[in-house]
Amino acid sequence: MSLIGKEVLPFSASAFHNGEFVDLTDANFRGQWSVVCFYPADFTFVCPTELEDLQNQYATLKDLGVEVYSVSTDTHFTHKAWHETSETIGKIEYVMIGDPSHTISRNFDVLSETTGLADRGTFIIDPDGVIQTVEINADGIGRDASTLVNKIKAAQYVRNNPGEVCPAKWQEGSATLKPSLDLVGKI
Repeated sequence: MSLIGKEVLPFSASAFHNGEFVDLTDANFRGQWSVVCFYPADFTFVCPTELEDLQNQYATLKDLGVEVYSVSTDTHFTHKAWHETSETIGKIEYVMIGDPSHTISRNFDVLSETTGLADRGTFIIDPDGVIQTVEINADGIGRDASTLVNKIKAAQYVRNNPGEVCPAKWQEGSATLKPSLDLVGKI
């Protein structure tokens, strides 16, 4: 069952952010654009490369009005320990949510019941708390955070311009499409 167009389900969790523990709920994903990035586990191999890559895009995403949240089934305590011991993870400025109860991972349908770990899932959520994009990768395949910037820009454009859609490889400022009977068969 697709999560596209569905509201984020209720949750509450503890997170590590900027040297502090903070409490979050699904309400944090409302009133702004959000990127939620699930990954299998702290102190692993592909995960730190992905999280560092996401940090490298963080300022650009913030400029677009987006907050970033990473989530694994580790605890917020483990996130703190990883942040303090890894040079790579120590750079992270966005929120690192702990999901030891697996509630959030189940809500987003990324929990591997066999391992108890989250799959590599990336979600873009609009200010109403509605999921607009979903990307799920197999465990050994790392993601490229630079692709999020254009996806966010396209999602924001479509939200702000009802009746228009963004074609493949759309870049900000380029032509969009207005679906209509006149367009059928002409693309």
